[in-house]
Amino acid sequence: MRLSTITNWAYGATVALTLVSGATMLRASSVEEQERAAVSQRATFDQLTATLEEDVYRLSEQARGFVVTGNPSHLIAYRRERAGLRSVEERIAHLKDAGANYAELQALRQGIHWADALMEEQEAALKAAQSGDAQSARAILFGDEYGREMDRVAAQIDRFQYMLDQRTDQAVARATESARLWRTMSEIMLGVTALLFLCVLYFILKQRILRPVVRLSDVVTRLAAQDYDAVPPDMAHVDEIGDMAQAIRIFRENGLERQRLERERDVDHRMRDLLSRLTQRLQGCDDTADLVGVVRRFVPEITPDFPGRLYIYDAHRNAMAQACQWLDPAHSLTEFAPSACWALRRGQTHRPIGEMVDIPCEHLGARDTLQTICIPLTAQGESIGLLYFEEPAGASQAHLERSGTYLEMLAENIGLALSNLRLRDVLRDMAMVDPLTGLPNRRQFDMLFTRLAQEAERNATPLSCLMIDIDHFKRFNDNHGHDAGDAILRAVGGLLNESLREDGHAFRLGGEEFVVLMPGFSLDQAMARAAQIQQRLQSLRVQHDGKPLGPVTASFGLSAFPDHGRADRLIQTADAALLRAKAEGRDRVLVAVVRDAA
Repeated sequence: MRLSTITNWAYGATVALTLVSGATMLRASSVEEQERAAVSQRATFDQLTATLEEDVYRLSEQARGFVVTGNPSHLIAYRRERAGLRSVEERIAHLKDAGANYAELQALRQGIHWADALMEEQEAALKAAQSGDAQSARAILFGDEYGREMDRVAAQIDRFQYMLDQRTDQAVARATESARLWRTMSEIMLGVTALLFLCVLYFILKQRILRPVVRLSDVVTRLAAQDYDAVPPDMAHVDEIGDMAQAIRIFRENGLERQRLERERDVDHRMRDLLSRLTQRLQGCDDTADLVGVVRRFVPEITPDFPGRLYIYDAHRNAMAQACQWLDPAHSLTEFAPSACWALRRGQTHRPIGEMVDIPCEHLGARDTLQTICIPLTAQGESIGLLYFEEPAGASQAHLERSGTYLEMLAENIGLALSNLRLRDVLRDMAMVDPLTGLPNRRQFDMLFTRLAQEAERNATPLSCLMIDIDHFKRFNDNHGHDAGDAILRAVGGLLNESLREDGHAFRLGGEEFVVLMPGFSLDQAMARAAQIQQRLQSLRVQHDGKPLGPVTASFGLSAFPDHGRADRLIQTADAALLRAKAEGRDRVLVAVVRDAA
């Protein structure tokens, strides 16, 4: 016989055996249902009869409580319990409908009879107690006859339950035996059916299911371990196995996409953490040098594929000067005019090469095919710097777009920090510089003098101090007005600043009084510089409103460390010399008197 014929006969036999097995299982199930019904009936009887015995004992307790204590709450509870006995009797009346036989009901009626007798005695005892005869009431409720009647009630209920137990046990035993027989027959049928079914399906399971499933199982195991290099086999069958293979392919593609998104998320978290740390460090910078150091350290970590430079605007030269660079950029000048960059001209990011054709910046030289990014650093509409980047060759558009977001955030943070530093410098200059002469004021002098004096004493290096007071300055104000006096002060401040250059520090202490600190100057060097300043001051000619103001002279007091004592006392010794110079006729330089070490 052909294999297909054998398979068809086997399938027919399998179906027949399955039907027979199903019938036997249904029969076994019905027998088990009978067993459960008998047990359920027993539970119903127990529930209905248990209430009777409990109520008898509760009524007795309430009645006895009232007789003993006289508390009316026991009487109220008794009446309430007694009123509810009717529902108990009704439930007992339904026992016959639930399947109780005549003998069982007779036993239960006898118990109810004794219970009614008990309630009559309880009523008699309660009436006696209410009339004041508590002794008779106690004799009724606590007498031997009352106890025997309670025992009779319990005995009749126990007899009823015993009869129910006997009948239920017999019914359960019969149902259990029948269910075991039908269950055994069902198991035999199922075994024969399963054996035949396995023999028929062996070839299909092995050829059509087992081998593909084994291959798919290996792929699923690797995918479960997040090894997405595992490629599901191609299943040409249009069936559940093919659907499973397709689902596994979709799962693999989703896993690869999830891995890519997780990598991007991790990179994004790292970049945002670096940006946060960069912002914190930038906020702690005291000057531009600190900011440049922070940028040089963090930017290569945030943009590892983008070489670049940081330019800061130099107002004195009107140029963008390179402050630092990273990752060795190959293009762009180190210094150029702001007009040479289109980003600075337009006030927004400029990319000459990309999806849109644009004009290259002049600071790139003649190269017009470079992939570069120029991001201006602005503060209140003014360009204060520039971030220049060179895009990596061959980078994907998605990578460039994602990196562009970080670059913009980077530029925003650096621009804000640079703007804050510039504002801080302006405020510091306003606080430390005399607005009339442009020289440092008394506050900056005190700070610098303390530091220079400590360094001189610590390193045993010379330090000279020259006090200057313009002679007869009040005359200029009185004869020519305060504007003329201001002109004199500006001219003297400019002369001092020009005379010192890099060799010292000039300050305006207030009014017409100035001081010059010369670190590293010995007494002789300081005398020569004081004579030079005096000579230039004598040659100074100042005009106001087109009129000359006359010659300007000054008195000078000079002191030096270590020649005139401690470094921190130079101001006092120089001031004493200045007072002597004014007392001896002004327009002269006097050196302080040598003091003791004490």
